Amino acid sequence: MADLIVNGGKPLSGTITPSGNKNSVLPILCATLLTDEPVTLRNVPNITDVEKLLRFFAEQGSYVSWNPAACTLTVCHKTFDTAQLSGELPAGMRSSVLLFAPLLQRMGSLRLPTNAKGCSLGIRELDPHLEILEKLGARLSRNGGQHSLTLAQRFRGARHWPDYMSVTATENFAMAATLAKGQSVLINAASEPHVQELCQVLVGMGAQITGIGTSQLVIDGVERLRGGEFTIHSDHHEIVTFLALGAITGGEVRVRHSLPQHFDLIGRAFAKLGVAIEHEGDTARVPAGQRLAVAAPFTPNLLPRIEAAPWPYFPVDLLPCMIALAARAEGTVMFWNKVYEGGFGWMHELAKFGAHIVVSDPHRVTVFGARPLHPTVVDAPYIIRAAVALYMVAASIPGQSIVKNADTIRRAHPNFVENLRHLGAEVEWRE
Repeated sequence: MADLIVNGGKPLSGTITPSGNKNSVLPILCATLLTDEPVTLRNVPNITDVEKLLRFFAEQGSYVSWNPAACTLTVCHKTFDTAQLSGELPAGMRSSVLLFAPLLQRMGSLRLPTNAKGCSLGIRELDPHLEILEKLGARLSRNGGQHSLTLAQRFRGARHWPDYMSVTATENFAMAATLAKGQSVLINAASEPHVQELCQVLVGMGAQITGIGTSQLVIDGVERLRGGEFTIHSDHHEIVTFLALGAITGGEVRVRHSLPQHFDLIGRAFAKLGVAIEHEGDTARVPAGQRLAVAAPFTPNLLPRIEAAPWPYFPVDLLPCMIALAARAEGTVMFWNKVYEGGFGWMHELAKFGAHIVVSDPHRVTVFGARPLHPTVVDAPYIIRAAVALYMVAASIPGQSIVKNADTIRRAHPNFVENLRHLGAEVEWRE
């Protein structure tokens, strides 16, 4: 575990180039198992989950060429040896469930892992994945406490309407249906930018997918996929993180390759807290010295609120950054997490700074902003953006704070401390 030592109170200013989207590159890496031809990816973030997947590929005999400095890698699974696989998938990463469909397609059988996990947001069920894979022809069998999936030859096309929009289940559907026999339809599909990017890469490999970016995907299965070269898009989570850091410290931060087409609703969430985000081409900018203040709604008897839910709602993973801003803003605002029941379990850590927060239930909190804050020591949960939010508040307060166990940030933010120092922050890792 590593702690962040923070000497706060300084405006952070400068220009940042964000890394590639973690939530795009992981399913895309899994999708490379669907072809025996080489796949080259550029703008790949140097994060622990990527390293785990590449190590897994190499252990099965796949060709892996990884240049972390250049953020470029090439993989080829022509020499993938199914006999090497012990049945255990990469440990310590929730995204290992994204290997289900491609490994079933390649191997015909798979023992379900007991070690798939992600963070502390709440229960992360496997049922939606199993429902999709069974609907597309896989067979689930149980032998005592061990569960396994088998597939005869290839997936078959089917129509499925899940209970809710699941990003990873939608991605498993797309990978399974791409090589299925016949047409597959997923209603209530997730449409986040990283889901769209996976589908676009699959199309670049020869898949036939319509409805990308909507709640209904229609996929006509093909016999085989080819390789190719693809560049991973910027991580919109990291873009928002550094803009929020500029806003909470009163500095001017510019972020290149900022995907302005995804910012309509995100920009309005910033505006509810008094922060204007400007776009100059594909560069986003937060001007210096903005007064953080909650905008009053037109309907006077309603509490201002920011609601987070599956895309195209405000992204739930970015809610902690907005909560950190609200702790500094004048006024009161409610936050509503409509996805994770464990998303607000870290509010007591934020309160250690002096923030005034009322937890209504597992999905709603109200922040009473502009209370006097002081430096302190906090414990970060195993939630990437919550750890970032605790750093944000610490960076806005003069004096030294410590964010303990903050290395979960490394799962999504390569060179996090280096980027902060580039913006003028006084911060360091203590291993």
